[in-house]
Amino acid sequence: MKLTKKLSIIVFSFTTSLASTAVITTSYIPVAQAEYDPNYVVDPTNLVFNGGFELDPLVDPHNPDTTNPNVTGWTKFGDPMDTSGMRISNFPQSGNQGLSLGGFIDLSYISQTLSTQPGQKYELSYYLASTDEPSDLNNQFQTFIGGKNIFDQKNISFQPYTPYKFNFTADTLSTELKFGSVDRHSFLYLDNVSVKSVPEPSTIGGIIVTAGLLGIWLKKKKAIS
Repeated sequence: MKLTKKLSIIVFSFTTSLASTAVITTSYIPVAQAEYDPNYVVDPTNLVFNGGFELDPLVDPHNPDTTNPNVTGWTKFGDPMDTSGMRISNFPQSGNQGLSLGGFIDLSYISQTLSTQPGQKYELSYYLASTDEPSDLNNQFQTFIGGKNIFDQKNISFQPYTPYKFNFTADTLSTELKFGSVDRHSFLYLDNVSVKSVPEPSTIGGIIVTAGLLGIWLKKKKAIS
């Protein structure tokens, strides 16, 4: 997408956000948003709230360029022109929606603080797509865990939603998950963000042994009866 078209979309989104924020913030109450998609199921093992970006409906389903500034559960920060490009989109990896990352001046960020256990191992996973053409590459995507930059890639060429996975060990009772992005000609898309605890090998082995012993006991009980 050429810069002029990208600029027109961002400016339209930015002005629409300013004009409609008061209406949207009073119309879309987080408690009620969970009822927006009757098929949306919360994964209790996922520490990330609204990692599928399904809780905030498009302002106008017939015009996806109309920005919904709400991204429930997440905090946006950076230049207002860039953060206005972080909007709910109808281009998902799965489900109905994903998150469009359209800031084009400088890096802007979206973050969420997770409840974690010190010493516990976790797996972070998400899907990232790019609509950039090789002739117009000028983007960057970053991933931070607890303030540490664990992924930083520039000039991500066109790709469908692609899975990314990282393992980390929590140091404190709360861990910040943060994504940084900028795309000066086109758009990046994020969806299905997940952080789940990784069971210790001994725990997995114990489950397998327990299941095996239970199976043997059931067979013996059946034979006796």
